[in-house]
Amino acid sequence: MRSILLPAALLGTAAAFAPAPRAATRTSSTSLDATIAVFGASGLTAQECVFQALKDGDKVVGLTRTPSNCKIPKGSGGADAEKPFDDPNLTLIAGDVTKAADVAKVFENDIDGVVIALGGKTSDVGDTMLTDGTNNIMAAMKDKGVKRVAVVTSIGAGDSKDQAPFAFKILMMTVMKKIFNDKNNQEAAVEASGLEYCIVRPGGLTVDPPTGVINVIDGEAGSIPRADVAQFCLEAVKDADFPYVGKCPCISSVGGTSWVKDRSKAARGEM
Repeated sequence: MRSILLPAALLGTAAAFAPAPRAATRTSSTSLDATIAVFGASGLTAQECVFQALKDGDKVVGLTRTPSNCKIPKGSGGADAEKPFDDPNLTLIAGDVTKAADVAKVFENDIDGVVIALGGKTSDVGDTMLTDGTNNIMAAMKDKGVKRVAVVTSIGAGDSKDQAPFAFKILMMTVMKKIFNDKNNQEAAVEASGLEYCIVRPGGLTVDPPTGVINVIDGEAGSIPRADVAQFCLEAVKDADFPYVGKCPCISSVGGTSWVKDRSKAARGEM
């Protein structure tokens, strides 16, 4: 279990801290060897969550419409990128998040934390898939007493409209209007859920290798590798003291201001 690395100053000064000692006892939302549920497991960001959780020694239960599409990601996977996963700690379930019975199959396992990274074109998945699926997941979490969830939405969702670049705002109001209506409703449902949530709003997503630096920003968003988004999500569900529980941080690796979290090897004392 990795604790989030907090900064010492504002506006672009990265702080280098050694990770806090790992806790040996299970909390209400985390454990030393966690079992993480990943919904939308074949999506590009979700694949990073799956890969990194397995690399950390966790078990992963993923739900996806097409399990064969869940592959080792380009960003973190290196030479193994796009190969099928072959890990006994990974369980993939074929299913649809809009069907409560499919979601319930995931929670037949002892789940410690949940990452929701759903996606797809509204023409393929419907106008309300994000909201309906997230509501099914949260209902199952409450039924099983699972408290911690990270939900990946987007810069521009909710009250972050002004943080989106101008060109992206145009898309939000035109060709992406339906998906953003769904994202906004999804966020509202999560905020009203009573769960220990973190709504993660990334800037422009790339499949580049992880940068090791994640900026939580107040200003206009830049870009960020999906690998860095995944690391942030996993910390959100595994760190009992994660500082953005109950919040909706916008994150990017390029551009932006405000808090800087240095996740480089040097900051972790690995160089």
